[in-house]
Amino acid sequence: MGTSERILIIDDQPGNVRLLEQMLRAEGYDDVIGLTDSREALARMNGAQPDLVLLDLHMPNVDGIEVLGRFRAATAGEYLPILVLTADDSPEAKLRALDAGATDFLTKPFDYVEAVLRIRHLLDARALHVQLEERVEERTRELEEARLELLHRLALAAEYRDDDTHEHTERVGRYSAALARRLGLGDEEADLIGAAAPLHDLGKIGVSDVVLLKRGPLTRDEVAHMRSHTEIGARILSESRSAVLRLGELIARHHHERWDGDGYPWALRGEGIPMAARIVSVVDVFDALTHARPYKPPWRVDEALNELERQAGRAFDPRAAETFAMMVRGGEVEFPESKEVHDE
Repeated sequence: MGTSERILIIDDQPGNVRLLEQMLRAEGYDDVIGLTDSREALARMNGAQPDLVLLDLHMPNVDGIEVLGRFRAATAGEYLPILVLTADDSPEAKLRALDAGATDFLTKPFDYVEAVLRIRHLLDARALHVQLEERVEERTRELEEARLELLHRLALAAEYRDDDTHEHTERVGRYSAALARRLGLGDEEADLIGAAAPLHDLGKIGVSDVVLLKRGPLTRDEVAHMRSHTEIGARILSESRSAVLRLGELIARHHHERWDGDGYPWALRGEGIPMAARIVSVVDVFDALTHARPYKPPWRVDEALNELERQAGRAFDPRAAETFAMMVRGGEVEFPESKEVHDE
């Protein structure tokens, strides 16, 4: 039964290629690609995806040293064993090959058994590296998922202080994804926004209850304290490799920016505001208007829609605000019974 490893042979002598192909197939390696033109090897570099390369050094057009360098550049960060097979047994040739990135070196004419053993060991090493990389990726993914779940729970904990239903963050995520799709974003990007949007108010975990739950106007200092939740949330979400958390950082920091530049914390303007933050801003404000807050009763949906449209091009991205208003009027977005929530 053959093995699944792919072996690429690059040698300008057809006889050498045939010999190596016969040897490898006799040992059960069925996926063997033999090339006699190094230029073709370079052209097929990305598509071939070999597990092992058997490479001659002295070839016309493009020599083995250049091929080595090109393969190493194309597979940076990946373990791809390259076994150099050459009749040049000079120390200089061996050093040049190893310096260029060769994994091992075998002089022609080579011993059959030795060649097979070296090939087998290199493929075993390749398989081990692949397994280790997969385990690292899996563990990294698990850690990121655990971190994302923890941050979602923190966001819910922050929301629970002024909304014991947790519905605000859930609605903002769901309808932000829907609005992103209606604005022409692809499913993958829309889903990413939907996953990151519930983290927009994560920074409220650092806002005092005295300010968060105050019934009545906030003082200037209290407004500044409330607004600090954007940077607090962004700092909590920063320095992650997770695409969701990186986007969550942008949304947390910029969802209170305004289209006209009068928002915070960076006073960004127009399309200088990240698209995801512009989307979340519209949904977040509409949800806040249509649900009760400690300082106000809920607005009627038609009143909130009129406010969105009035603020289009001022507070909001006009296309995002108008599209969302159309979605609400068309029944694509339905907001349930008002609940106590608080936003600034």
